[in-house]
Amino acid sequence: MRLAALLAEPGVEEVLSLRGPVGFLALHGGGQDRVTDEIASQAASRSGASLYAVVQPPTLRWHIPSYRYSPDESPRLRQFLDHVRLVISVHGYGVDNWRMDWQPPDFESTRLGQFHAREAFLVGGRNRERAADLARRLRQALPGYEVWDDLDRIPPKASGQDVRNPVNLAADGGVQLECPARVRGLGPRAAPEDTAVLVNVLAKTAPDWA
Repeated sequence: MRLAALLAEPGVEEVLSLRGPVGFLALHGGGQDRVTDEIASQAASRSGASLYAVVQPPTLRWHIPSYRYSPDESPRLRQFLDHVRLVISVHGYGVDNWRMDWQPPDFESTRLGQFHAREAFLVGGRNRERAADLARRLRQALPGYEVWDDLDRIPPKASGQDVRNPVNLAADGGVQLECPARVRGLGPRAAPEDTAVLVNVLAKTAPDWA
């Protein structure tokens, strides 16, 4: 699957707003990593940061790995990456009860199941100095969640280390934030009040990094 094919699908929206030198990404917004585009958009709007998002309609849930989001296939993504200096890419993971209301056998023993149960933020991306700073801010603001910024604890697919990943293509690279379902206001333990706290953390972080 290629980015160009996704963008050609009916109902898929590509959002671009060029403002400050720090930019928020939501590559899997809408029906894929639900609420991530809303978090990124609100944080960008409140902080004067830039924004690039791909928003899938509720009827679509295509997952294209981030490293396949090539700016060669999207002039808007290219504009975004040429404009910003540093990126915060917002993602989501975990069973959120939208696609299924059951869990596979032994789900809790899988790596994904462990993350879902522990409700951890996974802080990846190749700018490790900024990742450590964001992890510290999250621990202070949302003490009810674990925050993992040790790359040895994060699966490679969720670590945002691929050099082709747009989170790493800005001048100073960036930070990839994987958010559990609860903090996105989803699933049986949904905490929409925590979503507001997360947006506030990100909105305060962007101007500090500008």
